[in-house]
This record gives sequence, C-alpha cells and structure tokens, in this order.
Amino acid sequence: MDIVKDIQPVTTFRNHSAEFLNHIRETGRPLILTVNGRAAAVLQDAESYQRLLDIAAEANTLEGVRQGREDVAGGRTVPAAEVFAALRAEHDIPR
Repeated sequence: MDIVKDIQPVTTFRNHSAEFLNHIRETGRPLILTVNGRAAAVLQDAESYQRLLDIAAEANTLEGVRQGREDVAGGRTVPAAEVFAALRAEHDIPR
C-alpha cells in the first residue's frame, strides 16, 4: 500500500474520480477514502472484490467442515436414520 496514493480525502476523489478509478484498475490496490482525516470507505476494482468474496466463501465452507469434524470427534452427532424418523413423526409423514 502506498499511503500517499492509496489514501485520499473523499473530496479529492470526487474531483479526480476517473484518474483514481484508472489507478485502482492498474494497480489492483484498494483506495481508502477519508472524511475529516478518518477512514470512511474503501474502493476497489470489481475483480479484486470478487476474489475477496470467493476467499471469504471458501473460508466459511472450510470453517463449517472443521466444526462438523469437531462435532463428530466430540460425539455431538445423531445418525441420519434417527433424524429422518423424528421428522416423519413430527410432521406426520408416512414411511
């Protein structure tokens, strides 16, 4: 991150938005916009944002698998046959 180029006041961005958008596309680095000297927003190109979403989704999936394995190891599971039998009984579904 280049703090001189990648952190800008929102008013500067407003006056030079096309230039900043080109910079973001060329460098792939996000732009931090400030208001009264404090970070207010982060602007990034669509491809980088999609990559970030993909990474987050994968991490969420891996965390779910990790928790599931932990539940199995800890004996906190119920056999599927028991779950389906309970659902059939609860909702009066014939076998």
